[in-house]
Amino acid sequence: MGSEDEQKLQRKTRMVSVVIAVTVIVWLGAQYIGKSYGLAGRYALLFDFAALAAFFWSLVVIYQVWRQRREN
Repeated sequence: MGSEDEQKLQRKTRMVSVVIAVTVIVWLGAQYIGKSYGLAGRYALLFDFAALAAFFWSLVVIYQVWRQRREN
């Protein structure tokens, strides 16, 4: 595997880790704010689905990185 390919995989991996960390922080913040201000449960559900979408995207990218590293 070339140096350039390895750098691309490292960038993807770092991006996934940032997305996961930011998703958790934003989701926890949204849950706290929603509870503090008494927002309707549908808003919490909206943030839940957004977090699930981000986690699903992260799993797909992690799987792609894993497959690429296995091939090389």
